[in-house]
Amino acid sequence: MVYIHTMHQVNLNGIDLNLLPPLSALLSERNVTRAAAKVGMSQPAMSRALARLRALLGDPLLLRGRGGLLLTPRAQALVPVVGKAVAELAGVFAAPRFDPAAASRLVRLAASDAQAVLLGPVLMARLRREAPNVAVQIVGYSADLGQRMDDGRIDLAFALATTPLPAGARSMPVAVDRLAVVMRRGHPAAARPWRMADYARFDHATVSILGDASSEMDAALAKAGITRRVAFTSPHFTAALAVVARTDMVTTISQAFARRFARPFGLLVKPAPLPEAALPLVLVWSHIREHDPLLAWFRDLVADVARSAGLGGIRTIPGRRRPPPRLDE
Repeated sequence: MVYIHTMHQVNLNGIDLNLLPPLSALLSERNVTRAAAKVGMSQPAMSRALARLRALLGDPLLLRGRGGLLLTPRAQALVPVVGKAVAELAGVFAAPRFDPAAASRLVRLAASDAQAVLLGPVLMARLRREAPNVAVQIVGYSADLGQRMDDGRIDLAFALATTPLPAGARSMPVAVDRLAVVMRRGHPAAARPWRMADYARFDHATVSILGDASSEMDAALAKAGITRRVAFTSPHFTAALAVVARTDMVTTISQAFARRFARPFGLLVKPAPLPEAALPLVLVWSHIREHDPLLAWFRDLVADVARSAGLGGIRTIPGRRRPPPRLDE
């Protein structure tokens, strides 16, 4: 016990911790040649390490007896201490093992109601089977999304691939949706294809997640010399569908989401005649949590869930990249 106490008083900054593996091997093998082979050193190098250890510890450690080299009392006292130190040090550098079935955690995911409805049910069904103690909380978007991800208030966020990401953010593709024009059955434009010029003829219900007034679609319409009138704006896609179901207004939103509610809301879903109608969806996280084992597993689960739910999740094949499938495939 005296030796253990003495070691605790030593300033580790002045000690070469590379001596720990040779010390462990010498204590277990009690033979310089075998100890050298155990740690991959030459016999002369091990002899030099033993000399340095003797000087550092102020004890010969190994002395020749009738049956060969024997441990001194100091060396015998070090056997359990060094064994534990080596095991704990190895644990510092070992890759963490992750078992989803044993994990217990709340994952905070920034998502719109569209992603929550399209992916939430299948995602939670998978979690109940594979990680029953992992819970999910859907949270709203805000201008400080990057900071919230960095400090851990948000773990992951859905975004479009065209959205500028915060500094240090990482992303992975999940699926590709498309824009669609949605109107009620019996709408004045229901019997024919929707044309670009129609955007100027009817009032619109729009979705604004962060309260911004314009969108990429408005920029595309402006290039064509078309201005639409927005009569209703909400942060919720469901609200936009509910409004157009009771009026002659139209909305241009996710095709996959609109089709999910077309029958119960009595809606028609038409292709959007826009130059860029694709909506590539990505999952975003902070570089600070790049190697979080649970979140890495959860990200892969979301991508797999998108496919199993028929929403075009992406499965990566090493050495190959395939075009992301569409949400409406």
